Amino acid sequence: MSDTTSFTREDPWRIFRIMAEFVDSFETLSQVRPAVTIFGSARAKPGDKNYRAAYDIARGLAKHQITVITGGGPGIMEASNKGAMQNGGKSVGLNIELPDEQKINRYANIPIHFHYFFARKVGFVKYSLGFVFMPGGYGTLDEFFEVLTLVQTQRIPEFPLILFGREHWKGLLAWMKTRLEKDKFISRGDLDLFKITDDADEVIEIIRDYERRVGPPAITPKAFA
Repeated sequence: MSDTTSFTREDPWRIFRIMAEFVDSFETLSQVRPAVTIFGSARAKPGDKNYRAAYDIARGLAKHQITVITGGGPGIMEASNKGAMQNGGKSVGLNIELPDEQKINRYANIPIHFHYFFARKVGFVKYSLGFVFMPGGYGTLDEFFEVLTLVQTQRIPEFPLILFGREHWKGLLAWMKTRLEKDKFISRGDLDLFKITDDADEVIEIIRDYERRVGPPAITPKAFA
């Protein structure tokens, strides 16, 4: 058994590794606001319409001096980091150690590495003023519902939450309306906490309109106070 493995098997000592991830990420991310996080599939290929759309969204954000944050991997994450980096923007990749799929893409000019998923999740939310959810799998759904819950419970401000790709999301949204809202598992109005679009320019305008009205986050959201 290696020293590292032995170290992390002891829960009290593991706290220091967790603390180090928070300290390193907070120190870096606090310098890059305003920022928008873009989520989406790691499996999207260059040339796919969603890959191109993610690139265009990130390019537009970069042109308005808005930092782009992604999970740092391939697919939609790569496209977003590429769109930001190639257009003079700050391009953050919050990479997670995984056995498959995940390796930091070369377009993240501000890479931050994580071992713990929950520490990485805090990094996404704490320093963003908006969130874009491109088509994706379990990870994207996880992030969407987690951020949506934080907004619904008023643990973070009502930041723009934007679903990109009507065709991809329409089945889920129909189920949410006919099951969650109809059965009163969510409140009326909870389905208005996010927007859906197929237009990259509209995504950018929604974010810019929010920034003009509210400005970048000035205080720590309740969820992280």
